Amino acid sequence: MGVTGSTGPVMDRDEVDRALARLGAEHEAIETSLLALQDHAGRRLLEGAELTGVTRDRWTSTEASITLLWTYFDAYADALRTAREIRARRRWSSREDLVELTELLKGESVTVAGSATATANAPTAQGSPNRLSESYSLGTLVDRMNELYATSLDMVVAADAVWSALPARIDLLAAELQRTRRLAHSVGVRPGEHPAGDDLERITRTLTRLREEVVSDPLAYWQAAEGSSAPGGGRPDTTVYDREARALEDVRREIDAVLTVRQDAETRILKLRDILSRADRTLAEARTARGEVLAKIAATEVPVVSGPPTALQEQLATAAEYRRQAQWHRLSPLLESLEQKAEDELLRARESLTAVTAPLAVRAELRGRLDAYKAKIARHGFAEDTFVMERYEKARRMLWSAPCDLRAAEQAVLRYQQAAAELLGGPRVPDQGMSEDDRRGPGA
Repeated sequence: MGVTGSTGPVMDRDEVDRALARLGAEHEAIETSLLALQDHAGRRLLEGAELTGVTRDRWTSTEASITLLWTYFDAYADALRTAREIRARRRWSSREDLVELTELLKGESVTVAGSATATANAPTAQGSPNRLSESYSLGTLVDRMNELYATSLDMVVAADAVWSALPARIDLLAAELQRTRRLAHSVGVRPGEHPAGDDLERITRTLTRLREEVVSDPLAYWQAAEGSSAPGGGRPDTTVYDREARALEDVRREIDAVLTVRQDAETRILKLRDILSRADRTLAEARTARGEVLAKIAATEVPVVSGPPTALQEQLATAAEYRRQAQWHRLSPLLESLEQKAEDELLRARESLTAVTAPLAVRAELRGRLDAYKAKIARHGFAEDTFVMERYEKARRMLWSAPCDLRAAEQAVLRYQQAAAELLGGPRVPDQGMSEDDRRGPGA
């Protein structure tokens, strides 16, 4: 370290004192920051860790920067101490002292000789070439130290932030994973036998690998904040962790569903048996009704009734076997499928019964209509009207005969209604489907 060249106007005594005071304050601030960096938990962890990847590369550079930073600081402290000694020689500094102080405080008077390794690995200011020694002014040296400190602290804070956030969370998730694995095993959810068991194996492998990578290469899981120049600006990248946490939650829900199946399996199987039994009885009733319709109703298309749901009965027997063997992971999806199919089967049976008995319902409706008109005529005192009674008897014979021709019976009821309406003086009954002879009435 030595004094070089002229720096222009010589500083007076007051300017020197002010410069020394400012440089002294900067010295204290820098020293405090360096000591804090030296004691930083993240730096100590980095020193003792087996690093890999981007963190290893960054730490190699950062260690060189910290070494160079202390070299700069020692040179700065030496220069400041020398300046203070020169100023302390006399109360009223001579011109020679002021010239020397001006050169020291304002000129490139500090020559730093550092190790080749430290200088080669540390960032260089303004793209200047790496050298084994360089000369700086005290102001430039402060800027250089601030730059090195910021980049070093950024790396240390980022690594420490990842280490503080992720490993503990991964360990908690891994503990939850182990509890879930034990629960899954108890209900028969195992790898190779159930998708959720395979998911648990994959999550286990991913979390193990993630923890190893986070410990050895924390900067690979650091997301720097865009546009931020502050040291440590950013946050840990938890994308992989969050994805596996969601996957584990999905598996937990699947296991809960299997547990629910175990708790209410007997009730659900009994309910399924009841639904399928009702569907079977309804189909049997429809088959009986079809025979009755074919015997009692003529000229009518009657749909064929299918047989009992034997396939569903077989699946129900399989479900009961799964329950006896405690294969809850197989029982759960089977019960869900059966419950929907059983409801559909019962609905189909009811629709079949409705379709088969439709002709009987039509005949019953015509009988009711015929009797209602007869009662109405009787209330008005026309019960003995010969013409109307003839039409009534004709319609009645058709409706109470077997097999009943529904089309002819419906026309007979309409003719009876028409005659009754004319007798009562009410509005005409629509004569849809009636022949010309029917509309003209008797004697036509």
